Amino acid sequence: MTATYVHDEIASQPENWRRAAGLLPEVADRLPQRGERIAVVGCGTSWFVAQAYAVLREEAGHGTTDAFAGSEYPVLRTYDRVLAISRSGTTTEIRELLGQVTHVPTVLVTAVEDSPCAEAADVTVGLAFADEQSVVQTRFATTALALLRAHLGQDVEAAAVDAEKALEVDVEQLVDLEQVTFLGRGWTVGLANEAALKTREAGQFWAESYPAMDYRHGPIAIAEPGRAVWTFGEVPEGLPDDIAATGALHVHHDLDPLAALVVAQRFAVAVAEHRGLDPDRPRSLTRAVIL
Repeated sequence: MTATYVHDEIASQPENWRRAAGLLPEVADRLPQRGERIAVVGCGTSWFVAQAYAVLREEAGHGTTDAFAGSEYPVLRTYDRVLAISRSGTTTEIRELLGQVTHVPTVLVTAVEDSPCAEAADVTVGLAFADEQSVVQTRFATTALALLRAHLGQDVEAAAVDAEKALEVDVEQLVDLEQVTFLGRGWTVGLANEAALKTREAGQFWAESYPAMDYRHGPIAIAEPGRAVWTFGEVPEGLPDDIAATGALHVHHDLDPLAALVVAQRFAVAVAEHRGLDPDRPRSLTRAVIL
């Protein structure tokens, strides 16, 4: 196996999550407070983290939380706070958005505190220890979400223990699949979207993602032998039987869903290497999108 940055970055996630949870007392006052009406924005992977966090925060009773792609934020809408997520701190849409939002407090979660986005935000939460050299984003995104989950009172240590188990799951047996559809419910819809993005980025692989309950409203039509349906979190009643009837493989891991995403990350890298691709440097992609 060729040595890549992304292998080490994926493997470091359990300890990074623990470190993020340990950072909470220092940064809690910068993060959205209970009762605030907030918007969470990001691009690509960061947008999918925003989707997951938005659901978790509302379910925890902390307040209305909307998630937007950076380019689609409704600038004239009123919020108590805007939370932006950007690994590089240079993403054009996030930098421009933070410069436009002057009527509400803004906070940036980033791996690079000395960056244009950081200069534009009111306050910054830095996760430099989770920064990455690979173009494919793995540990920064999950570490940001681990921090936000800790702020909601969730048990990050249990998730980290499950992530250690995820590093041992055999993914090589799946690399010959022709196609995978990732499904989630609630906050894991964002994880399903991210898993599909990872396999498209790293492996140039046909991957789709949907809310699990919506899957039988059309997308199941492409399921067949040689393809897989990969579920995160709660699996709707009857869905495994419906998948089996198509001849497709049902993939599910009894782990914390964020840890289950680690398995999907490893699958994406395995697919890339199986196809002779460099998972650190996907075709047509760069570490940050600067327009």
